[in-house]
Amino acid sequence: MYHVIIEKNKFSISEVARQSSFSSPEFDVIPSHIRLMECEQEFVQTEHARTRLVKKLQDVKDRYDIVLIDTPPSLNIYARIALIAADYLLIPSDLKPFANEGLRNVQKFVAEINDFKEEMGRDTIKVLGVLPTKLATYARFVDYTLPKMEAIVQNQYGFPLLKSRIFERRDVSSAIERTIEMGQLDIPDPRSILDHKPDSQSAEEFSQLAQEVLALIDA
Repeated sequence: MYHVIIEKNKFSISEVARQSSFSSPEFDVIPSHIRLMECEQEFVQTEHARTRLVKKLQDVKDRYDIVLIDTPPSLNIYARIALIAADYLLIPSDLKPFANEGLRNVQKFVAEINDFKEEMGRDTIKVLGVLPTKLATYARFVDYTLPKMEAIVQNQYGFPLLKSRIFERRDVSSAIERTIEMGQLDIPDPRSILDHKPDSQSAEEFSQLAQEVLALIDA
């Protein structure tokens, strides 16, 4: 991902994309690394770094139906680069007070990005909504506390709320935490929940989320 953003005429999407090994069917992934965070100032100081992803995605627009861009949970240069390139925004949140306060910053950030996109002649971002995630599963929370938390997001912060909910379940953790033994080493071998346990409640929740997102972007 570093090379996609930093290089103007090299490292196209087609060159750097790799097939996934954690899902079936496979899909293309552009690899990144935690050390990318060390390069933030370099991107801030590099002219046109903010818009380079726009051009490189435009070059492969006929190759992909949907591109998902995952960003760190900070409103930094990486979020800026992603939102300038994106058409839609999905905001995962556990709906807790600290996360809700961050929504005010998201509103300001999106407004700033949209001003920049209008100057570029690009359509503004459509906020699909807040996705309730990492939710507890016990009945009292689901029946009483969760509806109140969801109402706060809509009434106090003005964000739409997705109907889909992602609960914190052991099946998801076990899919992510899978390993394979290689000698004395345990090598990470994560799997999509849809492959790991396709009949689980978690798989159903993610399937419903995918259908809801598709419906929203086709609306």
